[in-house]
Amino acid sequence: MRHLYTLLLLVPFILSAQLRDSVKIKTSIYEVCYSEKLESPLRVTYTVQCPTGTASRAGMDFYTEKNVHTSDNADYANNVYDKGHMAPAADFNCTKEMLKQTFSYLNCALQDQYLNRGLWRMLEIQEREWAKTEPVSVTIKVEFKTNVKLPSGATIPSGFYKVIQLHKSNKVYNYYFPNNKPTKAKFIDYLLKD
Repeated sequence: MRHLYTLLLLVPFILSAQLRDSVKIKTSIYEVCYSEKLESPLRVTYTVQCPTGTASRAGMDFYTEKNVHTSDNADYANNVYDKGHMAPAADFNCTKEMLKQTFSYLNCALQDQYLNRGLWRMLEIQEREWAKTEPVSVTIKVEFKTNVKLPSGATIPSGFYKVIQLHKSNKVYNYYFPNNKPTKAKFIDYLLKD
């Protein structure tokens, strides 16, 4: 019995030792560098593909991946964090299949609900407006300065860098959003100065 108890104590240590710092995955609509240890994406890049798409997201929910240890529903229960899409669903609503790919936990970060539903969403709308007239690519870097971990295992990001490149007009916009309730009124207020 003593050996079984020792083994049970070692299982979490063995499992955490096998978690990877970063896993690079390329889907047909975005690329992600994912940390199994943090249970969060570190970086997501994509090009807006459907600025005026109409596929419905009805009935869709986030799903885990077979070969990557990701966050899951337990990480988002009873707290102020939304399942924040990094590559937004509305940017890929050309087809139901494309839309579904955005619901992978590989593309999901613990994001303050007020940020996710407010300025972050407004900036995603602006991306699609720009994409109506020219190619738009986006890189999101998820920042971890504090390393606060939830009891369920996922680490809470401290902020999000978002770089938006407009290819035809040759413009680049760099934003930084702390991962908390926004204190400024407009997303332009989070634009980084050169």
